[in-house]
Amino acid sequence: MKQKITIKAIAKELGVSNSTVSKALSDSHEISKETKDRIRAFAKYSNYKPNSLALQLRNQKTKVIGVIIPKIVHHFFSTVISGIENTATERGYNVMICFSNNSYKREVENLEVLTNGSVDGLLVSLSKETLENHESLHFQNLIENETPLVMFDRVDDRIQCDKVIVDDKGAGYKATKYLLETGCKKIGLITTPQHITVGALRRDGYERALRENGVFIDRKLIAEVDEEKVLHDEIALLFDQKIDAIFAVNEIYAAVAIRIAKEKGLRIPQDVSVIGFTDGLISEYSSPSITTIVQHGYTMGKQAAELLLDRIENKNNIKEPQTKVISSNLKVRESSL
Repeated sequence: MKQKITIKAIAKELGVSNSTVSKALSDSHEISKETKDRIRAFAKYSNYKPNSLALQLRNQKTKVIGVIIPKIVHHFFSTVISGIENTATERGYNVMICFSNNSYKREVENLEVLTNGSVDGLLVSLSKETLENHESLHFQNLIENETPLVMFDRVDDRIQCDKVIVDDKGAGYKATKYLLETGCKKIGLITTPQHITVGALRRDGYERALRENGVFIDRKLIAEVDEEKVLHDEIALLFDQKIDAIFAVNEIYAAVAIRIAKEKGLRIPQDVSVIGFTDGLISEYSSPSITTIVQHGYTMGKQAAELLLDRIENKNNIKEPQTKVISSNLKVRESSL
């Protein structure tokens, strides 16, 4: 994506404040004609285009907030959306939802559509490609143009905006420690590639629990699954290591692990205990039902929406970005001892 010139960049180049540039471009009487002409000439030369959402916010509210999520297939995101919608409705706002399908290009397109004056602010959970490619310019532009933005679940620490996250590291630690306490000694991990922040943090918690209990961290027991089409084969390789437990960073991985264990004639949980992540219908109605880390997606959606709406309405005169961390809990079911 080609870098766009921003008010901040113009100000730096000309040695003036962001406020001076903004006022000059809006023809404020507070700025001299000479300064206006200089700033406008540079802006025209640099092909500066004002952020339409920022202009909209200065004049009137749409009473609509935009939401961009990677996919809707996961139970977790459906509960997050429920929390967002209920909170927005209570405060007189509507919600417009877009899907990036884990594509950076699609995410950028969604941002461009939503920031054409259609919404008052944005709630975003980052796509896999954005995280993998370390792309952040499209969000940096929003921040520099003072667009209200809250990231949730999948976030980028480089972006200075409000965030709502799960204590993923603590959750990974909690799940692994439970397996150790029930007598498991060789615990496999099914996770995402390291660029997916939530998977990386859950892996950190897994490794911390092993270290604290004097258990060697064997890389052969860690399966990083990138493509769903190879999910079965990647997980099946773990069982060649004679594991006695699996911690999976989502409930789909956990359900596939249980299926493979059955194919190999193993009993759950007598031979292999399994813990998943996200307490959805898959976890509840699998046979056996799956012990899982509960993420509290509804709470995440509610808190993310509240942060965004407070920004939009400038409640409490908030200045510095806030990060809210939601605790998780373990729900024990039939797949663990």
